[in-house]
Amino acid sequence: MFDLFEKTTFGCSKLITRSYSTSFTLGIQTLDRKFHDPIYGIYGFVRYADEIVDTFHDFDKKTLLSRYGDETYRAIEEGISLNPVLHSFQKVVKQYNIERELIAAFLESMEMDLENKVYDRNAYDKYIYGSAEVVGLMCLRVFCEGDGALFDKLKVYAQSLGAAFQKVNFLRDIQSDFSERGRVYFPNVDFNDFSVNGKKQIEEDIQKDFDNAYIGILGLPGGARKGVYLAYCYYLKLFERIKRISAARIQQERIRVPDTTKLALLAKIWVQRSLNTI
Repeated sequence: MFDLFEKTTFGCSKLITRSYSTSFTLGIQTLDRKFHDPIYGIYGFVRYADEIVDTFHDFDKKTLLSRYGDETYRAIEEGISLNPVLHSFQKVVKQYNIERELIAAFLESMEMDLENKVYDRNAYDKYIYGSAEVVGLMCLRVFCEGDGALFDKLKVYAQSLGAAFQKVNFLRDIQSDFSERGRVYFPNVDFNDFSVNGKKQIEEDIQKDFDNAYIGILGLPGGARKGVYLAYCYYLKLFERIKRISAARIQQERIRVPDTTKLALLAKIWVQRSLNTI
């Protein structure tokens, strides 16, 4: 019966992923089936931590986040949690030897959002690493299945992919982050006077991350490559849409990729994969 308990905990993380992100759900579904539950487990964990910070406005966020972190480490230590999200996550951590340093860096970045409103360069780099790059590294641990040499080879590219995704999110979410929460992630940027040149400099930095990440995607195991490439293509499509709009407009609306476009990307990648072009 314990197997049934564990199945339901991963089912909860799967439900969270499907409810919060159609793009990541599509990406996970195109991974080899053996990777589905582990990646759902990672996404559920990071999604709920982020949710504490971004939406639990009527509660003591700092206490809740601290408790979430404590319960995470306790779950890893004891090998069980009655919190289904934390149980599935600790299972993934143990199976794939995910470093505690990655978990600590992630939780620290979430804590930074409770205090920081304007990020300087050092805080920005630290936040990008903890909130996004380490998530890419957690997923890479899963994809490499214990192959330490492959992990070391692809590590820097996984970090670039996580950074690219996060920076695109920052651009997409300027309206809510700045207008509603007063956050300015990009260093030396004044969103009260957001210029064309300022937007262009940010975009050039993001493009470098995308270019570097693509190299790593080509080196991923076959069972992971298609799903990661789909997520890459989705975010690249979103990035291209953002680049085409004005600096003023991006502060007024949240740019999206329609579901029809996501499905078209999925079909394209299935064809590319069948032709061994990715």
